[in-house]
Amino acid sequence: MPESPSVRELLGTAVAALGGEERPGQVAMAEAVTRAMEEQEHLLVQAGTGTGKSLAYLVPSLLHRDRVVVATATLALQHQLVERDLPRLVEALKPLADAGVDLDTSHAVLKGRSNYACLHRIREGVPDDQGALVELPEGSLGKKVLELRAWAEGESEDGGTGERDHAPRHTDKEWRQVSVNHRECLGAAKCPFGQECFAELAREKAHRSHLVVTNHSLLAIDAIEGVPMIPDYDVVVIDEAHELTTRVTQAATDELWAAEVERAAKRSQRHVEGDQADDLADAADALREAINDARPGRFDRVPQDLADALVLVRDAARACVSAYPKASDGDGADAGLQQAKASVQEVFATAERMAADLASDVLWLAEGTERMPPRLCVAPLQVWGPMREKLLAEKTVVFTSATLKLGGDFRTVATSLGLKPDDDEMPWRGLDVGSPFDYGRQAILYVARHLPPPGRDGLVAAQLDEIVDLVDAANGRTLGLFSSRRAAEAAAEVVRERLPHLTTLAQGDAQLPELAAQFVGDPHTCLFGTLSLWQGLDVPGDTCQLVLIDRIPFPRPDDPLLSARQKAADEAGGNGFMQVAATHAALLLAQGAGRLIRTATDRGVVAVIDPRLATARYAGFLRASLPPMWTTTDPAVARQALARLSAG
Repeated sequence: MPESPSVRELLGTAVAALGGEERPGQVAMAEAVTRAMEEQEHLLVQAGTGTGKSLAYLVPSLLHRDRVVVATATLALQHQLVERDLPRLVEALKPLADAGVDLDTSHAVLKGRSNYACLHRIREGVPDDQGALVELPEGSLGKKVLELRAWAEGESEDGGTGERDHAPRHTDKEWRQVSVNHRECLGAAKCPFGQECFAELAREKAHRSHLVVTNHSLLAIDAIEGVPMIPDYDVVVIDEAHELTTRVTQAATDELWAAEVERAAKRSQRHVEGDQADDLADAADALREAINDARPGRFDRVPQDLADALVLVRDAARACVSAYPKASDGDGADAGLQQAKASVQEVFATAERMAADLASDVLWLAEGTERMPPRLCVAPLQVWGPMREKLLAEKTVVFTSATLKLGGDFRTVATSLGLKPDDDEMPWRGLDVGSPFDYGRQAILYVARHLPPPGRDGLVAAQLDEIVDLVDAANGRTLGLFSSRRAAEAAAEVVRERLPHLTTLAQGDAQLPELAAQFVGDPHTCLFGTLSLWQGLDVPGDTCQLVLIDRIPFPRPDDPLLSARQKAADEAGGNGFMQVAATHAALLLAQGAGRLIRTATDRGVVAVIDPRLATARYAGFLRASLPPMWTTTDPAVARQALARLSAG
């Protein structure tokens, strides 16, 4: 058998076969990832846009002796890895494998159960509010469900994966008609369609594969919550690692509202013979009343009425679960019963956690919206401890992103992930492989030092004037990233009025993919939006030559979770503002600024119309978190640069 090539040789073979050229940053990253895997040392790698970081960790992963898991934050990157990067890489390395080089290129994707169509629900129906199976919903919902069912049956017949990503266009509500969560699932042993189950087939494929691609949430459930979801592995590569603490927090966040408890009680009526379902309905009424009397926001101390209501819900849900009939080995699976019971179990688990009022949790009341009633939320105060104890202590972890150095070094992010600056117990190192882009020549950072600091009342006349002047100089070609929907809409309205020859789009005018397509299609266009645009938009070329940021994106002072984390940091003797608020802002600023330069030929200006980025004591930390752009506070310089680019 031929000797295994080095990672550098294998990467070179892959890059050449894919028609690329050697990139020093990509090679440095691949060699560092290989070393981390071999020496069982945690690694943080900052790899700027254009580095080719996916190949830099996929190649070492295929060479590694044991199974490797790759976890992403977004479905878009997961899709890119599974549908494009991995198949192309495997094809590029096929000659080596055919020549006998020991290279296991088997790979699989693994998602949460609700991301796969459920054949039982498709063939037997969906439980209604009384827990009975309904064959088909009425109206347009029923029509869409028929379409999804036909698609899923076709997937089953053709050996497809049944993944939501591949389904016909649909809403969340429509997808729930053809899928189940882990609690609602009957289990492969009991389900009459267990042998065909898409989720089970995906797990079986993952068990046979050397490389498993999954997401941050599933990784958190498996590693931190201890629910076995992923086959045993040696190393995990966490891409988009700047998102990890947020995704882990989301996975560990629970919600409870009165209507949910009421629905669980109603669904139990048909399966529970005693008064337990009625007792649970009464507890729902008590919870509704307590929620209506409580103030939205974080609870430092839970109001007594609310605490009592949570205990009532907890105890009533526990009694209701116990009252469900016990299934004997000879019984067939009853999906209606299983799924009704699952809804009560979920209510019990959440109410029990909230009633415990643990110092390690944050509890708050979220205000009602058009789509959701007022609801209680509980989330972990911090996630670095569980990550350290349950992930970093057990596995070798490679973290990578274009944004891991905040304030100029890795310590801030490393600490948030559970690593310590000088960590003898869990040694780690940070590596910045740079970027192939010359930010000093390609990009200008303009800070509007002359403007007044932003206030609570939204954009003022001077800021709106500045926005219009910059957009006019750029002749469109502007991505505006705003701290609120209201600010984005106000700016869009003024730009439309004063610059009618340009097309100005605001988030909410249409779906984001449609807005993005229109923005890319016409250079004389502006697109203004909020947080969801900061990371999800990739627009290389002349389309985007001005990225406009209205204010430093600090968290809202009334954000229940981040304000609790800031307070806890202060009480522990740290600087809560820098550890939480400034870190949060630095990460978002870096992501926002990163929308400008996507290729080696892109040019443009990042304009921050918040003078604090030039004048505040924390400004240096924030600027050090951004790509190394040439910086100015002179508005004339920024406008002239934009005008030259527009004319060019």
